[in-house]
Amino acid sequence: MPDTEKPQKIKNPSPFEVLGVGGVFSIIWRYFREKALEQLGSVWFIILYLAVFQIFFLRLPIVYSATIALGIAIVVLGLTFFMEGLRLGLMPFGETIGAILPRNSKLPLIMAFSFILGIGATFAEPAISVLKQAGSGVSPETAPLLYSLLNNFSGQLVAAVGIGVGIAVTLGILRFFYSWSLKILIIPIVLLLTGLTLYAYFDPVLRPVIGLAWDCGAVTTGPVTVPLVLALGIGVCRIVGSDNDGAAGFGIVTLASLFPVVAVLGLSIFHYTSKDYYGAENFTGETIEAGHHSVEKQVANDDSSEEEDLRFTPEEFAEYQKNGELSGFTTRYEGGEAYLDEDGRIVLENAQIVLVKRDDKGVIENFVIRQTKNPWNPHLQIPEATIASLKMAARAILPLCAFLFITLLVVLRERLRKADEIALGVTFAVFGMALFGLGLTMGLIPLGTQLGSNVPVTFASITPWGLSGTVAPLFESELFGKVITILFAFFLGYGATLAEPALNALGQTVDDVTVGVFKKKLLMQVVAVGVGLGIGAGVSQMAFESLNLTWMLIPPYLLLLVLTFFSTEEFVNFAWDSAGVTTGPITVPLVLAMGLGIGANIPGVGDGFGILALASVGPIMTVLIVGLLVNRARKEEFNPEPDHGV
Repeated sequence: MPDTEKPQKIKNPSPFEVLGVGGVFSIIWRYFREKALEQLGSVWFIILYLAVFQIFFLRLPIVYSATIALGIAIVVLGLTFFMEGLRLGLMPFGETIGAILPRNSKLPLIMAFSFILGIGATFAEPAISVLKQAGSGVSPETAPLLYSLLNNFSGQLVAAVGIGVGIAVTLGILRFFYSWSLKILIIPIVLLLTGLTLYAYFDPVLRPVIGLAWDCGAVTTGPVTVPLVLALGIGVCRIVGSDNDGAAGFGIVTLASLFPVVAVLGLSIFHYTSKDYYGAENFTGETIEAGHHSVEKQVANDDSSEEEDLRFTPEEFAEYQKNGELSGFTTRYEGGEAYLDEDGRIVLENAQIVLVKRDDKGVIENFVIRQTKNPWNPHLQIPEATIASLKMAARAILPLCAFLFITLLVVLRERLRKADEIALGVTFAVFGMALFGLGLTMGLIPLGTQLGSNVPVTFASITPWGLSGTVAPLFESELFGKVITILFAFFLGYGATLAEPALNALGQTVDDVTVGVFKKKLLMQVVAVGVGLGIGAGVSQMAFESLNLTWMLIPPYLLLLVLTFFSTEEFVNFAWDSAGVTTGPITVPLVLAMGLGIGANIPGVGDGFGILALASVGPIMTVLIVGLLVNRARKEEFNPEPDHGV
């Protein structure tokens, strides 16, 4: 009998044994360099555009440029690790559960999982941290409820957004199970939003919250939520037999951008009726000093004789000192801190009282915007900020990963494949999100706020961000200066959108589904123009006092309902989802910070929310309009009119 020896296991050599330490690190370096260059490709245009505009057009230096440049580099590095962590760690979870859960579980369990997934993905979104930092730019005196939502109730605000996304994902999954048309979901939701928005508009306390609520819809559809919910949606579509439908997987992103608006408006109305916001009778927080900026109004006119008529003379000043009375003037209170005292009186403390002369034509004034408090700490303690970012990233990502792991192991009873690779991916995701948050604090948010604060120099005298002294308007015509600002906003949105990697993927999908009728390049251009128009409209409603955010949101959305009704199902899915892919991790923080900077420095605005909301409605409208034209051309091509010639 031949000897039956037990076969020996062949030990595979490790990469370090084959390549050596230097060879392994060389491969890792080349890999991450390639990934970092991919992220840099989506960032460089918008950063260069902002820097060139401020330096060469506004003729103002970038303050703390070295720190901001370091912050932007950290953002690119953070995005590199974060996106790679998503690919290695979170996405395998989502794809595995999306494929197994619909096949092995009943509908109630799928709905519960979808709801929790939506909440967890929202907390893990990098851009959600921007909402938490946005509260510092809001004046509690001019917008007390908005201030409280961003400061006193910031945790509730993020939770409300997460619950909105959770409901959206659950409803989206139900839609796939029962083959509901996206149209029958969009129309009642938009009508509900219209009613809530109008209700808020007619109350001065609720009105400032409208922009924040609508912007929350754009913040939620980022690099974490979109891939995870799409993986789940596509998995459900395969089980219910609709994977051949061109709309498979689409629509959840749309719902995830609408329901957070409902949730935030609902939260705002709750605190409004509870009267526990800043300055209200049940408020229990601390009263702080007045907002960051004050506005000084100076009398000015091109006609020197008319200007002289609007100035007080020394004789008039002496008369006022003697009698304490003077005819033909308006009293203004500038700066100071407003509060409600124990006797129920509104007291304005430390305010400057200014008497402005008036005539029959009214007072002719020129705004001079003076920055009284630096909105950013240039002496940021990087070690402490890094630790805070790590804690924030761990709180955002680790609970989501734990939930996915428990679902896979306990509920579905499936083994976790490639556990070491997934663990590495989760580590990358936490580390990358921490770097991204640190880079936001050091680079992107200061850059956006600085530019937003300085943009009004095109039509008003300002004290530049981080500098002293006053700079005169660049253009004599205020209208021309505002038009230039709007054009700047348009090209910012247009260029930033074309740089979004998710738009490229959407364009290819639409090209494939429509068999080349709606070409990839056409879709990308249409979406970019829509975003540019939306951001331009958002800036214009801040530049012109006669324009109001509510009346710039409701008519376009009502028009969208009409376009949606007449569009085919596939184009409804593509168009409404296109708004979600344009709000990436770079665009959202920059545009939000820029809007808050502009809003804080234009008299009568107070905040800069609403730009992202208008940036979302723009591409939906342009894609639906072009989709109707493409469908019409397609029908004419396949059904040509008969030739009636002899």
